[in-house]
Amino acid sequence: MSRLMLGRTLERICKAVLLLCLVHFLIMMILYFDVYSQRFDIFSRFNNGRGANSSRGPHHNYYNFSSGRPNTTFASYLATADHLLPSTKPEANHTPPTPKPLPPCPEVPPGLVGRLLIEFSSQITLERVQRENPNVTEGGKYTPPDCRPKQKVAIIIPFRHRDNHLKYWLHYLHPVLRRQKISYGIFIINQLGEDTFNRAKLLNVGYTEALKDAEYDCFIFSDVDLIPMDDRNLYHCYDQPRHFAIAMDKFGFRLPYAGYFGGVSGLSKKQFLKINGFPNEYWGWGGEDDDIYNRITLNGMKVSRPDVRIGRYRMIKHERDKHNEPNPQRFSKIQNTKNTMRKDGISSLMYRVVSVKKYPLYTNISVEIGKPPPRPLKG
Repeated sequence: MSRLMLGRTLERICKAVLLLCLVHFLIMMILYFDVYSQRFDIFSRFNNGRGANSSRGPHHNYYNFSSGRPNTTFASYLATADHLLPSTKPEANHTPPTPKPLPPCPEVPPGLVGRLLIEFSSQITLERVQRENPNVTEGGKYTPPDCRPKQKVAIIIPFRHRDNHLKYWLHYLHPVLRRQKISYGIFIINQLGEDTFNRAKLLNVGYTEALKDAEYDCFIFSDVDLIPMDDRNLYHCYDQPRHFAIAMDKFGFRLPYAGYFGGVSGLSKKQFLKINGFPNEYWGWGGEDDDIYNRITLNGMKVSRPDVRIGRYRMIKHERDKHNEPNPQRFSKIQNTKNTMRKDGISSLMYRVVSVKKYPLYTNISVEIGKPPPRPLKG
């Protein structure tokens, strides 16, 4: 008896399962034919739309999907295919969006690394420096792409027969200046001929020629053999004239004396004009930086300097240049700055530009600046 009841129970379960399978099959068939009919309706309307619009000409494609019952399958299909269909809205004249103004560059750029390892034993080529600085444009110019600098800086280097030093200077300074978010241009002021060298006069020439190139408002004057050892020594202008190279290795990383203003310095355009630029009459080595210091203090300004741990520099060792011997008149001239600074300076500058050549990493300006006056005979 128990076996008979168990068999009937299993039979009923099998029939129920079979019935459920049949219902499931019917539902699937209904859904299948429903979707198939909708897709067929879409493509037929798509083809009808193309045929109806062929008479309008080749440049106007309009498709009519307004008829037919709305359903979620059809809506989702249009949503996924919307980018494939031409817009039914007439095109409007869209003006390009105005680019957002760049934010000001930070006072202390976040990409600075601090103390730098400076060495001069590796061979440097200009091609290598150019590859390492692809964002520097013709003439040795660079502007940060992600912020707006508050100053435009011209870096001016007095120059003659120092090609190897220049390679090292460009190799180290371009990356430093880019990390400092400086908008800058580099100007090499090359004194032609073999007459006595005149550093300060070349710096006056650099100031004048740089302003012909762009509206610079800050001027950094640097010797080509001095490399900063810390990129936190920011190459821009300050409220007071700036002396950057305060701790050179040749002086034991100390300031040699309180009035020293040599090596690397910076003045704004306003500060430079206030002191009538630099003296033109210091022919040979020495004295002109002390004269500049006197001009600054005599005009009521003070020299600002970085921390001694940041203002460290390495000098490329070299023999003294030919025709740049010490100026025997420098001490008497320094004592007479107060009387000479109004008539000797940017206001009395005379020179002749021979050539201006813009290279990938710098602008070279070759000039003739004349000769020193004959020295008075002794006795």
